[in-house]
Amino acid sequence: FYLSVKCIWMCLSADTAIKVSLIFPNGDKYEGECRKSESGELVRSGTGKHTSASGIIYTGEWQEDKMLGKGTLQFPSGAVYEGEFKDNAYNGSGTYTFPDGSMYKGQFYNDRLEGEGTFTDTQGLRWTGDFHGEAAPGLKLLHNL
Repeated sequence: FYLSVKCIWMCLSADTAIKVSLIFPNGDKYEGECRKSESGELVRSGTGKHTSASGIIYTGEWQEDKMLGKGTLQFPSGAVYEGEFKDNAYNGSGTYTFPDGSMYKGQFYNDRLEGEGTFTDTQGLRWTGDFHGEAAPGLKLLHNL
């Protein structure tokens, strides 16, 4: 068995994806696609689901062992981010739902609210404007007519 797996792995090119189910030493689990990196290592690339030992679940696109592309990150607190990732961070368009049910939909940069977006509070009021991390000067309340 070991010889046949080693032979298959040695014959794989970086373009060939294989489906795997992995358990890491820290208790994390990954099910999805892997590829052979340029250095010859097995890396998460393609689509897959990573579940951390602490209960954080990422389902989405991977490239060279990093969250990259579209995906969903769910936290044990109930918070959920759904959108674009780059280098394991929220980058691009996305929606972050807070544990209390409030929600931000808009632009992100390096895990921060950054740029044009809309925040919906727990009462259903929608605020729109430019967000810069924790600051959002000049927000406008959207009226439902």
